[in-house]
Amino acid sequence: MVVGGGVTGCAAALQLAEAGLRVRLHDAREIAGGASGRNGGFALRGGAAPYDVTVEVIGRANARSLWQLTEHALDRLEALAGDAFRRTGSLRLAGDDEEQEALRVEYELLREDGFAAEWVEEPVGGRFPAAIFHPGDAALQPARWVRRLAVAAAEAGVEIRQQSRVGSLDEVEDAQVLVATDGYPSGLLGPIEGLIVPTRGQMIATEPLGERIFACPHYGRHGFDYWQQVADGRILAGGFRDFALESEFTDDERTTPELQDALESFVAELVGRPLAVTHRWAGIFGLVLDFLPVAGRVPGEERVWVAGGYSGHGNVLGLLCGELVAQAILGREAPELAWFDPARLL
Repeated sequence: MVVGGGVTGCAAALQLAEAGLRVRLHDAREIAGGASGRNGGFALRGGAAPYDVTVEVIGRANARSLWQLTEHALDRLEALAGDAFRRTGSLRLAGDDEEQEALRVEYELLREDGFAAEWVEEPVGGRFPAAIFHPGDAALQPARWVRRLAVAAAEAGVEIRQQSRVGSLDEVEDAQVLVATDGYPSGLLGPIEGLIVPTRGQMIATEPLGERIFACPHYGRHGFDYWQQVADGRILAGGFRDFALESEFTDDERTTPELQDALESFVAELVGRPLAVTHRWAGIFGLVLDFLPVAGRVPGEERVWVAGGYSGHGNVLGLLCGELVAQAILGREAPELAWFDPARLL
């Protein structure tokens, strides 16, 4: 049984069904109803932490392997997502001179280890001092992509039950249970329940612009600002969580005036004039202090597995980890899962 109808749950269910297992997927709402369908639509290689920071945490060879795995996951995502995916590249922006120095360290290490990356001076009309352009990254319509993945899973034989909350493991007789709710509390994770911290990400969408200003996803200030311009000309912008950090560690999906006003002002500064906001929303992602996913068997639970804790980078990592855990359930555990061991949270 799989709990959670986002990218991770659908990806894992598809793999398990293709291997011949009977799979039932439950979602308390609907497919893509959580953060998988409510995010900014960034499909980025790598992890939530910069490359050089990940090197310090898991070692250089492992970090290189992880980045390569996410590049392969991006290719698989492109093959599955159809026109919900656009290979645009992405810009990671330095918000100030200090962040520029940090970006330069990451850029040099990426190039040394053979990864495509370009250094850009004064992107976005000089508003930011520098950026790294990651040419293989992409823009995504996340809800459309996850629904397509769910269709593929259903066609492979997965039984999908929407509006079906699993309240307790006592209700479940399945031999194996995968909890794939990322930051949404499930009550199913035993000793690690609550250690993947629910965190709110707020967003806005503007009226369409007649001109194309931004060709790819942008993110800066260590990920606290992010935006892209989608196909119909709208600006999608999110972030500013650091304006109210304590209130944003929550599983409440309501938007707040403080962050919504900040987002609206930020977009007006970006484009040089106020824009009408047509949509406001929030999604909950799972934050982990070392910024590595949590994927594998739940400590002390023989039949319970988890995949989540993507720290806001779940579009690619969710696909990767869903498939890695599915393979482990099938008895083909990849050595890379050791980096994401849930027991480390204890």
